[in-house]
Amino acid sequence: MDDSVLPSKLLNHLSKAADIVRSHDYIQVYSHYDADGITAASIIAKALLREGKEFRVTLFTTLNDPNMEIIRNTPAECIVISDLGASYIRELDAMDRDIVVLDHHTIVDKAERICYANPHLYGIDGMTSGCGATMAFLFAITLSEKNWDLVQVAFGGIAGDRQHINGILGLNVYLLEEGVKRGLVEVMDGSLIPYGDLSSALFMSTDPYIRGVSGCEEGVTKLLDDAGIAHNKHYKDLTDEEKRKLTSLIAVKLVQQGVSQQTLNEVSRQRYFLRDWNMDAEALASLMNGCGRLGLNGVGVGLGMGDRDCCSKAMELETVSKRQIMDGVLMLEKNGLKQRENFQWFDSSQSGFTGIVCGIAMNFIGVPSKPTIGINTSESLAKISSRGTWDQLDRGVDLSVAMRLSCESVGGNGGGHKIASGGSFESSRLEEFLDCLDKILGAQISAT
Repeated sequence: MDDSVLPSKLLNHLSKAADIVRSHDYIQVYSHYDADGITAASIIAKALLREGKEFRVTLFTTLNDPNMEIIRNTPAECIVISDLGASYIRELDAMDRDIVVLDHHTIVDKAERICYANPHLYGIDGMTSGCGATMAFLFAITLSEKNWDLVQVAFGGIAGDRQHINGILGLNVYLLEEGVKRGLVEVMDGSLIPYGDLSSALFMSTDPYIRGVSGCEEGVTKLLDDAGIAHNKHYKDLTDEEKRKLTSLIAVKLVQQGVSQQTLNEVSRQRYFLRDWNMDAEALASLMNGCGRLGLNGVGVGLGMGDRDCCSKAMELETVSKRQIMDGVLMLEKNGLKQRENFQWFDSSQSGFTGIVCGIAMNFIGVPSKPTIGINTSESLAKISSRGTWDQLDRGVDLSVAMRLSCESVGGNGGGHKIASGGSFESSRLEEFLDCLDKILGAQISAT
């Protein structure tokens, strides 16, 4: 790798990580269950397979105290953790194992003993410029140059963590430039029109979520009729004039429902086509998300490793997952968001799709000026996701800090990124959490 492109300290950490892994025959891999975490785990697993290593992959919905106990009790002498770990570096440091952490979330502690690679350690923003899959991929090509084809899988993680919506930045630029140079990745123009068969793509569209069209057959029919487009057309078969008409109609609807110009620009972002997968990065991320959200993590990891049967199964799961997400969004639109002084929130206990629905609500349904919080209290341990906007960050909002402090105030754990974070705590302490979060966000905003 080119030292002028990647910080030398990062290269040193990656080289150390590769040496640690090479010295063991069996490796336990832990990762997150979302698209970024699954792609990161897949990349590591494929690289280990090519090295002839034995390994096991375990995915967590979050890294909390109970899951840390699972890590402590693993019999493996070598542990690799991806897309998780930043909040537990001190505890991992205390373990008598060879441990590699490849994370990108906000730094809480620096490692003294274990091998810890995180963009933030090198002055790079892990929220926008290097995700879990990015770090896993850089580790994989440090292990062996033959792993460059896995850059395509890494783009599934980049898209899954939405690090491409305002352009590729930081470490991801290296992946893009090299991926394009090697003919593995192709840059495509973006559009407000969802890709695919238009009738079904518009009906299932949540990015953008178009009020009165998404999840509504009559609304889809009327939109296509107004644009003068046959209902059986595919996006790739549209003429330039048809694209212009349909884009204009969608834009008008989104503006009418209060969607910001920033979100409109993000929706029409560039896309990245993956040669060996015959799909773009967002499509791969969607397949990964479907596997993770439905609890079939092994299918997701198998998909990322290139197993055809897993790919077919993932496509089936995605259909179910998208339908459930749409039902959750329609339910949220019907019930509305609950308003607090400094944020808005909803109960996702029935749908279970907290993070994804939270992002959709923030961009297309809720009040644009307030962060959005989704809370699932269906079990004794509540799971929380939060989403913000760049404008909110400019006003002082830092969801990573807010979620960490408010969760800790009720005996839980939280953290992540300024614009998107999560956490967990005992469900019985929900009202205490909400009151504390409101005060913390209020203090953040008033301090600017």
